[in-house]
Amino acid sequence: MATIKDVAARAGISYTTVSHVVNNSRPVSAHVRRKVESAIAELNYVPSAVARSLRARSTATIGLLVPNSVNPYFAELARGIEDCCERNGYCVILCNSDDDPQKQRNYLRVLLEKRVDGIVFASVGGDAALTDMLAAVRTPMVIVDRGLHEVTADLVCIDHEQGGYLATLHLLELGHRAIACISGPEHTHVAQLRMDGYHRALAEYGAQPAKGHVLHSDFTSPGGYRAAVQLLAGERPTAIFAANDMIGLGVLRAAAEQGIRVPEQLSVIGFDDIQLSRYVYPALTTVGQRIGELGEVAAERLLARIAGAAGVAATQQVIAPQIVVRESTARYAGLSHELR
Repeated sequence: MATIKDVAARAGISYTTVSHVVNNSRPVSAHVRRKVESAIAELNYVPSAVARSLRARSTATIGLLVPNSVNPYFAELARGIEDCCERNGYCVILCNSDDDPQKQRNYLRVLLEKRVDGIVFASVGGDAALTDMLAAVRTPMVIVDRGLHEVTADLVCIDHEQGGYLATLHLLELGHRAIACISGPEHTHVAQLRMDGYHRALAEYGAQPAKGHVLHSDFTSPGGYRAAVQLLAGERPTAIFAANDMIGLGVLRAAAEQGIRVPEQLSVIGFDDIQLSRYVYPALTTVGQRIGELGEVAAERLLARIAGAAGVAATQQVIAPQIVVRESTARYAGLSHELR
């Protein structure tokens, strides 16, 4: 790979002058600039971003740490963040922790070593060591989607508890009372909040889940499928609240394999409103959150911090959820034995 000294030798000038041209750090004549640009083109010279960042004290990069890049929710979130950053002259480094707390800490350390200008952080959760690590971080940071206890930073998220409440209320208003819940991992604060909303709605209607009607899964379609197979093998509910759309898609698959018609015999509602939920059959009713917009809001908040809002107290921006009614929910039409 060509160096700045190779460019200087080809152009027949000092490498200091080449540096001035590359970094626009001092005026040079048009003739000299053309010689340098010609040498750069001939040698395919790529200036060192590290060296320039040391001079500018900025890398123009943002770190984005997500729990699972395979989940379409985080892909759509990343797109919103990337679009906002690109418009503002920043590149995004994406790190996927695979829901592994140790991998999450390792990637956080890598991003800090890379001297990123800021970090958007969607946490795996349930990691005391991470809390201690973040307490020492001075790099601007915004937490998105999943709040972290005892960490002082801007937070941008949907109202998860209210979303779980609205999802369950939708099923209750359709006449369902035997409503099961397939929640996310027990250690995840988001899963707990969504399940809290589920229990609150049931309590308002004087209902409670039947034994075995509350299960935990990971936030994936295979996890939702396995939980649904277990759930539908016992006393079957008339409706299921899936704690995210990926779980909901797994539920639809399990119901189809068992010949259970959705929504005629089983209503299913998800959470997130990922794009895929609109194109499965039946299209999934869900709790909507404008995912790309959530990413844009998080990125804008981080860029404001980088631009000089460091002295401003941390803020929380909680986005109100809304029900998106599609084809997978319907009014309760009969007794539970009709599902057998």
